[in-house]
This record gives sequence, C-alpha cells and structure tokens, in this order.
Amino acid sequence: MQTNLSETSRHLARADEAESILRSCVHCGFCTATCPTYQLLGDELDGPRGRIYLIKQMLEGAPITASTQLHLDRCLSCRNCETTCPSGVKYHDLLDIGRAVVDQQVPRPLGQRLLRQGLRALAPHPALFKALTRTGQALRPLLPATLKHKLPARIAPPGQRPATRHARRVLMLEGCVQPALSPNTNAAAARLLDRLGISVEPIHQAGCCGALDYHLNAQEQGLARARRNIDAWWPAIEAGAEAIVQTASGCGAFVRDYGHLLEHDPHYAAKAARVSALSRDLVEVLRAEPVEQLGLCAEQRLAFHCPCTLQHALKLGGAVEALLTRLGFTLTAVPDGHLCCGSAGTYSLTQPALSLRLRDNRLNALESGKPQVIATANIGCQAHLDGAGRTPVRHWIEIVEAALNPENRHA
Repeated sequence: MQTNLSETSRHLARADEAESILRSCVHCGFCTATCPTYQLLGDELDGPRGRIYLIKQMLEGAPITASTQLHLDRCLSCRNCETTCPSGVKYHDLLDIGRAVVDQQVPRPLGQRLLRQGLRALAPHPALFKALTRTGQALRPLLPATLKHKLPARIAPPGQRPATRHARRVLMLEGCVQPALSPNTNAAAARLLDRLGISVEPIHQAGCCGALDYHLNAQEQGLARARRNIDAWWPAIEAGAEAIVQTASGCGAFVRDYGHLLEHDPHYAAKAARVSALSRDLVEVLRAEPVEQLGLCAEQRLAFHCPCTLQHALKLGGAVEALLTRLGFTLTAVPDGHLCCGSAGTYSLTQPALSLRLRDNRLNALESGKPQVIATANIGCQAHLDGAGRTPVRHWIEIVEAALNPENRHA
C-alpha cells in the first residue's frame, strides 16, 4: 500500500513503524473474513482493512472525526486478522499508533472519559479492586443486573501456596483483577509447579503488566508500569529465575511485547528484551514437564475456550488442548474456535452491546458439545463468559489441579 505521510505525522515517535506497517498491507481482504466485528456489523470500516485505511488517511493529513474514533474503538484487538494475514501485517501495533493520534485530536464525551479514567484508577490496583469486589459480593442482591453479572457468583478460596524450596525457580505475574475474581488460579498453578519440582518465587513489588493503561490510550503510563515490573523482577532474573510465568494470556501477550515497546529506551531496551525472552504462558512451562507422572484425569468432559491472546498473540492455539488431552480429559469440539468471546480487556465495559452479542455466540459454540465445564486461560474471558450464568467457566489450571489432587481423585 502506497503511503504519503503528512509532515505532522512524520514527527510522531513511531512514524517509521506506522509507514512500514501500512506499506506491508496489500489490501487483499482476507482479514475481513475472520474479523468478529465485521461479521457482526458488515461494515468495511469495522474490519481490519477498513481501519487500516482510516489510519492511513489520518496519517496522511485527512480530517480526524468522532466516526474515525468509533470505528477504531470497536476493534477488539483480538489479532485474529494477524493470524489470517498472508503479508504479516502487524495490525495491533498500527492500531495502537492510530488510536493515540485520534485521542489527541478528538475529545471524548464526558461519560466515556469518566469510564476510562475510572477503569484505570481501579483495575490496576489489586487491593482496591479486591475490596470493591468483596463489597459488591456482599451487596449482590441489591445490585442492578448489569453489575451483578460482572461479579462471579462464587469465588473459590486460594488455598495455601507452597514455600520456595526447589532449585528450579520461576517468577509469576500475579495480575490485577485475577487475585480478586479468581484467587485460586495462581495458587493452583504454584502448587502444581511445586509438585513438578519448580518453585514460584514471590515478587511482591511487581504489579499490573501495563496493558490496561496502554490500551486505554494512556500509553506512557502503561510503559511506566512495564519499567517498574522489569525493575522488580531484575534481581531474581540475575539470580537465575528461569522464566516469568503468566496464567492470564492477556497479561502474557503484553509482557511478551515489552521488548518491542521499549526497544528505543536506552535504559530499558536490553532488560525489556530479556524479560520478553523469559516470558512464558503457564502451558509453555507445563507442556515440557512429565505431567503424566502426577496422574490422569478421567470422566470429565470439557470445552476449551482459547483466548485470542493465547492463540493469535502468543501463537499457542492448541497447546492447552494438547496438554489436557495428555492428562486424560475429554474435550468437546468447538465450532469457530478462532473467534473472540467479546471480553477483550475492558471491551465488555466500553462496548457492552457488541460484547454481549459476541459472548452469546461464543457460548452457543462452546456448549454445542454439552460439556460439564468450560475451561479457558484468561481471567477476562473467564469472568465474561461465566457472567452469563450458563455452563460454569474456570481457568484450566484449577480444573487440572483439582482433578490431580490425591484427596479428590477418587471422590
């Protein structure tokens, strides 16, 4: 695609990157066939090719309007289009660049600003989010349906974590909302890793990965969180930690991108690249271990919802399914497994109508094989799908750890 960036656009920090991405697009349209929002709305501007044209036009000096902002906002950032694209267009990077430019030019309505600022003030702070979640649980009968469905009906207690006792050590990103909404997920992962001879070393100074700020167009704040995490992890990395494990694929996709996002930072570029190289989704660690020695899980029928961040960003589609099959679970077939559930970080709050349509479509596909439970690998997908109150949805590591627990194996 030929480009002619305006003089103003050429002064952007990522101008060369944007121009390179635009020129790699051959506008073939393969991406539209797998874009969830294009499938729902049928509007070229609500598909990747149309959004690329919008970004191209504004970087070439065309007027930027609220309509441009709306079409870019409607994108889920699911990256399905990147998996489909034969030219390797790095669409998510171009979208980040385009959204930042639009938000500088088009003021948002007050309601949108308050919602986005509220999300950024609340979600990245686990203690505050947990306190509000507990308050919401206590007041659940009084809450309107829209809020009630955002809270899990039941929160499993985390259980005890093993002490650090093995020579093999990994770090674990605890996450922001997961400790409140699903506190047993990381605890279950730590217990299972411990049984395989791998200790999780706690790093309490690490916090939010930065994705929430970054994708709500507070990009500098998101990168500041990335730098703080790098500083927090660095002593343990130098001491020999073999990986930084994430149980939420959304966080994992962003941590994996630290090296790219900070490549021009003279103080953090090398460290960020090292952190990205050490970043591992939990399934990447466990699939390399002799998990069968822990026992086999039978008589449990699962449907697996593969999060977009796991299959399209981390390129780990099929990895969890293969591990679950190794462990003896029966997996049901899931039609259109490449499609997004509509959670997409904060999308279920910023685009609720589209999000609910996507959720219901995904649940219909997941439930078509009549599973006992739906497993997934990302807290956002888990909370969003479970909020429908249909088939229970849990993180796959909790299901595995419970089934492999010697006390429960024959229960």
